[in-house]
Amino acid sequence: MPEQATSSAHLHEHRAGDARHAHYIEERSKTAMALALGLTLLFAAVEAVTGWLSNSLALISDAGHMLTDAAALGLALLAQVIAKRPPSARHSFGFVRAEALAAFVNSLAMLALVCWIVYEAAQRLATPEPVKGGVVLVVAAIGACINILVAFVLSREEQNINTRAALINVLGDLLGSVAAIIAGAVIYFSGWVRIDPLLSIFVSLLILRSTWSILHESYHFLMEGVPHHIDYLQVGDDLAQVAGVLSVHDLHVWDMSPGHPALIGHLEIRDLAEWPAVLHRVRGMLLSKYGIDHVTLQPEPVGHL
Repeated sequence: MPEQATSSAHLHEHRAGDARHAHYIEERSKTAMALALGLTLLFAAVEAVTGWLSNSLALISDAGHMLTDAAALGLALLAQVIAKRPPSARHSFGFVRAEALAAFVNSLAMLALVCWIVYEAAQRLATPEPVKGGVVLVVAAIGACINILVAFVLSREEQNINTRAALINVLGDLLGSVAAIIAGAVIYFSGWVRIDPLLSIFVSLLILRSTWSILHESYHFLMEGVPHHIDYLQVGDDLAQVAGVLSVHDLHVWDMSPGHPALIGHLEIRDLAEWPAVLHRVRGMLLSKYGIDHVTLQPEPVGHL
């Protein structure tokens, strides 16, 4: 009989007793995010150009903040396109880490932007430069309206982790637009131009706060860190307390995909004949207490090296 080739689909299929998670992100509605992305990206470009022409760091920093929002929305859309692809013969875990990788790279770029804004602000505090306050006031006011519209669009969309994160970013960006409005008004009515670099530093801190959070989360996921809601040491203790388990070693816990923790390890047991019953108890404990259903464990008899 001729040897049959093993298909990738056959290797990746889930059968009875396997984890029920998907190795890809399921399809979601893209309309609201696409609209929010278009509006945010368009006005970020308008603010950047206007900020450059009016010599306003507050507008440029607000444009940078809007760019972080656009990046978050774009990454969410990109994840839906790339991460929903099923596993292949070359990528057995699928593409769910594409979102985290893009977020990590984008966060590094945003940190560079923050450093540039703060450096320029320090220079302008020492040596003030003229700023067209009227232009800043009008453009920032339009930006605030855009942020309110985007927040309204996202709030009406079905809520998931991407839309909630994007909504929080947009609300934070609204504060940046308000800061730019204040800078424009103060310069227009009083001529005090130092308010522009001062408020640009404030907006930069907003960017830094959201960017650092994304950088930390994406780094943790890419490095296969233990999920934040799981106590690694407690998992080991609980496994050791399961009837039939003598000891635990080579234990690893990480997120297979966002929100789907996985576990692998070795369990020392007294008799291999008891393994089916022990495994059943272990699976039940991990699922009920930690929500872990992707479990791969190797049994080892007493004294195994």
